[in-house]
Amino acid sequence: MKTIFDRNTRGQLIDRIEQIDEYKKAEWGKMNVLQMLKHNTYWNGWILGKESHVYKQTFMGKIFGKLALKRMIRDEKPFDKNIPTSDQFKVKGQNGHLEPEKSKWISLIKEYENYHNPNFIHDFFGKMTEEQIGILVYKHTDHHLRQFGI
Repeated sequence: MKTIFDRNTRGQLIDRIEQIDEYKKAEWGKMNVLQMLKHNTYWNGWILGKESHVYKQTFMGKIFGKLALKRMIRDEKPFDKNIPTSDQFKVKGQNGHLEPEKSKWISLIKEYENYHNPNFIHDFFGKMTEEQIGILVYKHTDHHLRQFGI
């Protein structure tokens, strides 16, 4: 199973991120390429504990989260297209520049080499093992790169 904690996997993802340019169009979903980059920099910062996030599982997550997580990371199958995202990760607006967002995302991907965020609680899946986090981060990153044909 691929995981963000594997050096070669991180390198492959970084190579794919470097292929992003302003001409990439989404094959599904509502985000443009800049919104996708911002979504991923915010999301990875959340996982890594980069800002003062409040980690709390939703009520629905407490009921269905563990089952959903198990289904999402049980095999190599990529995430389905158009899976819903929490409101906190929806990027609004078009402001920003592509290259700095790419650089920021790549920098965050590199930080998984020394991952340590014992306070992390996924808003839907709840408390996760490091192995689960590694698989989820890989699949989330792969999902958005495939969304833009990368």
